[in-house]
Amino acid sequence: MNFSPHERARARRFALQALYQWDLSGTDLRDIRSQFLVAEDFSKADKPYFMELLSEAPKKIDTIDENISIYLDRPIEQLDPVERAILRIATYELLYRPDIPYRVTINEAVQLTKKFGAEQGHAYVNGVLDKAAHTLRSTEYSKTGKQSAGR
Repeated sequence: MNFSPHERARARRFALQALYQWDLSGTDLRDIRSQFLVAEDFSKADKPYFMELLSEAPKKIDTIDENISIYLDRPIEQLDPVERAILRIATYELLYRPDIPYRVTINEAVQLTKKFGAEQGHAYVNGVLDKAAHTLRSTEYSKTGKQSAGR
């Protein structure tokens, strides 16, 4: 089944909220997933992508954090929890979902940060992900040039 960009964006939003809750509370991901599946309307969301983000990103959290930490100006633990969750989702996409163009990943992360993050957090997220994409998607990045979608 093909999902629209809007449905994929909604899945990212739900995943952001769930991963934020997991990060802050330490609640078991299965419980959080069950809670979201009951409480949220997935009729206009890419539910399989939500499930993927919620199951795969935490399994790969060490690799994700390693790959993003080199672009941060402070330890990842000191980031705003919302921005940390957004950067982890976006880095997951950059590393493991080459089918999603890096510009889409950056744009979606910036939009989530504008909606849920700190006032100027979107600029920080954009800068970090632009640097990460340059390395993690070097072939794609060099073909499209240095024009982030989030600006």
